[in-house]
Amino acid sequence: MSSKDNAAVSQLFDLLESRYALRVLWALRDGHTQTFRLLQDSVGGVTPNTLNTRLKELRAADLIDHGGNGYGLTKTGLDLLKRLNDLQAFSNKWVAARAKAAPSPTK
Repeated sequence: MSSKDNAAVSQLFDLLESRYALRVLWALRDGHTQTFRLLQDSVGGVTPNTLNTRLKELRAADLIDHGGNGYGLTKTGLDLLKRLNDLQAFSNKWVAARAKAAPSPTK
């Protein structure tokens, strides 16, 4: 991977590593717009101030937009979520494997 590629990935990771950024994107993955309050409930545990900051950052990155009905993914945001689509299947397998590997309680 070239240093230019590394820089691009680093920029994206910096954005997505921000607290609640991925959760906001994931909450919008179904394609339905959400109001600020609905999005706050969907994300869970996020303060209005933090959510507002994340929304501004994700809008500046052209991953989400705000229309008359609320917040939704842009074409770029949809592309990113499409690429992360396998995350659900992976996480289900990962959790199941960890549960099998966990030592069973002794009686």
